[in-house]
Amino acid sequence: MSQPRNIAPGATYLITRRVLRRHLLFRPDAAITQFLVYALAVSARRYSIEVHALCAMSSHLHIIVTDANGVLPRFLQFFHRIVALGTKVLREWEGPVWDHEATSVVRLLTHAAVVEKIAYVLANPVAAGLVGHAREWPGAKVDVCEIGRGELRATRPAVYFDPENPQWPEQVTLQLALPPTVEQDSAEGFRHAVAAELERYEAQAHAEAHRQRLRFLGAERASKVSPYERATSVEAIRDRNPTFAVGREQRDTWRIAASAVRAFRATYRAALERWRAGVRSAVFPAGTWWMRTFHGVHVTDAVLTTM
Repeated sequence: MSQPRNIAPGATYLITRRVLRRHLLFRPDAAITQFLVYALAVSARRYSIEVHALCAMSSHLHIIVTDANGVLPRFLQFFHRIVALGTKVLREWEGPVWDHEATSVVRLLTHAAVVEKIAYVLANPVAAGLVGHAREWPGAKVDVCEIGRGELRATRPAVYFDPENPQWPEQVTLQLALPPTVEQDSAEGFRHAVAAELERYEAQAHAEAHRQRLRFLGAERASKVSPYERATSVEAIRDRNPTFAVGREQRDTWRIAASAVRAFRATYRAALERWRAGVRSAVFPAGTWWMRTFHGVHVTDAVLTTM
């Protein structure tokens, strides 16, 4: 049984989902880039999701979003379904698109975590040895300078989307929002902080490439690989599946956050045991989503946190 997830309105998340067996189905050509941007923009507008950062790698997607209304599971279900069905058409692909592992959802609890994870997302193509700098990646992405003032724009793709259906507009535009931890008057400082962190990630990737005497693949070659091939780089098996991040060297904050997660899960399980025993007055902790949405359980207004 998976751990219960606390879905809180206004929370910011790093979302990662991988393609089945690391196939390169999202190879960054023009067609898939248009499709991914359109699907994300339509899905985000539908569920009032604020998008801060995006990087579509050939074998997985990274997005950083803020869930204004506490409907993240609905958004992910809708967005991932569109992407899977459209990719099957574009790539003439039979069978599943997504890996069997659950979507990675990491809540970003501090300003430092937001800065670090946005830079991490944008640096992905460099860390993978594909391009020398994040700005060179030809796939769907957000540049640092666009955060809080740029926009995602796309024309409706010719495949999958029914032009007669009003939920699929011909043109879609989505403003790239500042994270809620950033005030408008400090936006430039925030972008500088992300840019500095991105430079740090890029420097690490360049040093590692030099150590191994490897050359970056380049944008043109990355756009022309077969989408039916699989990534060949070694990927460590994850021994943990983190649910939150607080940033580097934040041990005290990490301990407080971990305590809050444990408290939520303990309270949730106690309420679930009562509910299964037939006690329909059982009260679940704030942030309970599945049981509230599908079974109408009572949820407390008090937020379980020690932060």
